[in-house]
Amino acid sequence: MWPRGLSRDLAKIELWEKDIAPSTDLRKWYQHDPDKWPEFKFRYFVKLDKNQDAGHKLLDFIDDSTVTLVYGSKEQQMNNAVTLREYLRHFHS
Repeated sequence: MWPRGLSRDLAKIELWEKDIAPSTDLRKWYQHDPDKWPEFKFRYFVKLDKNQDAGHKLLDFIDDSTVTLVYGSKEQQMNNAVTLREYLRHFHS
């Protein structure tokens, strides 16, 4: 989901891997409910594990570039970018 108020030109996006984003069903289920955060992370990790091609493409990009993860939530601590960063750090370290 593209972050509101951010144009693609302004963001200067070089790589946009939509397949890595949480599914619409997962986002609707989660609804930024803090009680669902651990389960959201688990379900999102499962999705990422099933789509390793896109993840490897992103990891290859990380090796050569600075990466900024964007998200469309007002929640700064419990969002898909935080989860994706944790997932990528696990595989990139």
